[in-house]
Parts: sequence; structure tokens; C-alpha cells
Amino acid sequence: MKTLFDKVWDAHVVTEVKDGPTQLYIDRHLCHEVTSPQAFAGLRERGLKVFRPEQTTLTADHNIPTMGQENPIRDAISRFQVETLAKNAREFGLTYYGLGDPKNGIVHVIGPENGYTQPGMTIVCGDSHTSTHGAFGAIAFGIGTSEVEMVLASQSILQSRPKTMRINFEGKLNENVGAKDMALYMISQLTTGGATGYFVEYAGEAVRNLTMEQRMTLCNLSIEMGARGGLIAPDETTFNYIKGRQFAPKEERWDEALAYWKTLKTDDGATFDKEVTFDAAKIPPMITYGTNPGMGMPIDGTIPTLEDIDKAGKISFEKSLKYMGFEPGEKLEGKQIDYVFLGSCTNGRIEDFRQFTDYVKGKKKADNVTAWLVPGSWQVRKQIKDEGLDKILQEAGFEIRQPGCSACLAMNDDKVPAGKYAVSTSNRNFEGRQGPGARTILASPLVAAAAAVNGKITQP
Repeated sequence: MKTLFDKVWDAHVVTEVKDGPTQLYIDRHLCHEVTSPQAFAGLRERGLKVFRPEQTTLTADHNIPTMGQENPIRDAISRFQVETLAKNAREFGLTYYGLGDPKNGIVHVIGPENGYTQPGMTIVCGDSHTSTHGAFGAIAFGIGTSEVEMVLASQSILQSRPKTMRINFEGKLNENVGAKDMALYMISQLTTGGATGYFVEYAGEAVRNLTMEQRMTLCNLSIEMGARGGLIAPDETTFNYIKGRQFAPKEERWDEALAYWKTLKTDDGATFDKEVTFDAAKIPPMITYGTNPGMGMPIDGTIPTLEDIDKAGKISFEKSLKYMGFEPGEKLEGKQIDYVFLGSCTNGRIEDFRQFTDYVKGKKKADNVTAWLVPGSWQVRKQIKDEGLDKILQEAGFEIRQPGCSACLAMNDDKVPAGKYAVSTSNRNFEGRQGPGARTILASPLVAAAAAVNGKITQP
């Protein structure tokens, strides 16, 4: 009896070192401009080529501006990193989606939408949120720069086999509750270290009822509770999403792939090292109040008091609240905010924009709010236009920016000023994550839309 994780892992073992790591074959290697330059430099120093260039895909996303991409990048470091990525792609003969390319976008958005991401694969990228691709029943995880070089040179990687965990979401979600709320609720219950050392499989009725885009959101946030990655067994929802995409299998190859993909599920009777079950009906719309994704609560909840925090955690709890400008026991519902960010590899897909647009239709953006609506790719931006969402958003006082990681992290022009509050659909609310002194409140696209219209934290 094998788990889904075991089936995919075992199918990719090249060699095993006794009492040591496993050499794991990698099907798809994704690269962006931030974590790859040193890896390519290492190949040059050793006189090596990329071993299987057709299995490596590059895109620029972290450093790029989301306005004026047709002009040279103003920031010298960002410009150098993007230019270096383009140069490395040329020299090593790799597929590269640079600025202006219709396939350019956030690495974890373009992989699935182009059909690069498929069930049963092993996928790596020098980026922690590679776990996103696990939504397709793939083993996908982030790697460091030295490992990027290893994969480029050998199409394999040395990894210790992680433990396995299954998290079940049983029952049905309430109205206005989605995958982002599930993730924030889960991390608030298990803490940011609750899945350290584990690869997590998500299961249960509520997970099976999620769309692919929502599954990607859930798997994306696996890393925020310490997990090595997260995955979901592929099903008809998965197959329907993949079929017809550019790099998905075609004709006879599709039939063969589909037959294999249908075997990718945990066997009855297979055991996990740990198992957790949540009642989906108990999950409310969530927000965060602190400086890690585990500090989450219902929108109508109250920040814990010092008495609720164990002795070991009191110092970091107080430090976090001081940074955010909040008090223990405070309610945040009705709290005025300054910025709203819709985007990132967590919530920058077309469904996220549809949901945001549905809420703001016929309403107006609050005057006190600066809103950054950033598609995860040029394909998403095209869909926004094709579906007429841009016109509805424009009428409500919103503007669609160009694709990129944007305000998820302070590596580009989209920085939230010090002291300002941002309701953000991204994945991290660390100190300075969205800019020095910026205060981040993580939320779903629906909660972000409500904040943008009402100018404060409110129920959607």
C-alpha cells in the first residue's frame, strides 16, 4: 500500500545512498532571475552544459516593474539580474520568457497555464513556493542556488526522503470561504512549524470540490507551515484543466498519460506518518494580525491576549504586534487600511480576478485606498481583457497593471510605504516583506475586494 507521494517519489529514484540522501530525477526545472545567476556561473567555471535543456524553463518575474515594462528597468540591480537571465538562456540554449513575451509571468503561474505542470512529475525551482505545482499531483519543492546548479548539470538532485502527512478537510465550505481561508486557518491551527519535515497530501470533500486554481492556492501555502511541499491527487478536475494546453500531451500520448495519471492516488490502507482532520464548515473568512502567516484569525475575531500566549512565544508575539501597531485583545474588523494588493503566485490567476471583479462590480474603490491589481501572467491579463473584467474594474476605479511578482516582496518598484496597512492576497506578512516598515494583512481575493471598496477590514 503506497501513498500518492510514495508512488511519485519511488518512480523518480535514480540511486539511493545507504544512510544518506536519494538521487531524485527531475522532470521540470523552472528558473527565475533571482536564484539562478550563481548556478549558471558555476556551470561556466566547471565547463559544463545544461544536461537536458528541453526540461528547463526560464522567466523573469521577481524584479520586473508592473508599469512601463516596454522601457528599460530603472533599478540597476533589477535590470542586471533580468539581463543576466536572458544572457544565460541564450548561452545555454534554454527556453526563456522575458519581458514583453506573451508567455511571460510569475514562474508558478506560467508553468500550469502552459501545460508544463503535469501529474506524477517532479518539479523544482529556486523558489520556496514551488509547492504550488503539487496541486496537480506532482512532487514540487523549492531548492537553493547550489541545488539549481546540480539540477542544471545532471537533471537530478540529492534529497533526503521526507515524512508524509495527510490533512483532511471534511465537509463543505461556507459561503465566501475559499482556499486562501482554508490555508490561513490550517496554518493558524498547526503553526508555522507544524508540518516541518513532512510532505503533505491534502484530501477530503472540501479539497475535491476546489477548482485547480484554488488547489494551487492551498498547495502554494504549504511551505508557510514548514512543509517540504503539498500535493493533491489528480482527478477529472485536474485532467480537464490540463487538456489542450500547449505543452500537455496530445492524441495518443494524452491517452497514455491519462491512464497513468489515474493511478496516482493514495491506496486504501496506506499509512501516513501523521494525519490531521479539519471540519471545513468551521472555517471562516480569515485575516492575519501579525508578522507570520500562522498569526491568523477570523475577520470578526480578536487578537489573542498575552494570557493566551505560552511563555516561550510572548516576546516574539509582543514584537510582532508592536511592528503591526496592534494591541493584544484588539478587534481588527472596521480597521482602516491604505493599500490593497491582488496578485502573486498565490492569488494572481484569472479566477482570483473574476472573484474580485464580481464583488466590486457596481461599486467604487474607497478614496483612502491605493489598489495594485497585478495579473500573474500576460495570459491572465489577456483573459481579463477578453472577459471584459478590465472595463468593470475601471468603472469601479481600479487599474490593471502589467504582470510580475509585484508587491508580494520588496524586490521591485511596488513597495508599500512604512507604517501603511496593506490587505494582500500574497503569501507572507514578514516584517518588511512588502517594503521597509510596511504592515501586511494576508487575506483572500474576496476579503481584499471588500477592503478595497470599504476602505477598511470588513466581512465580504
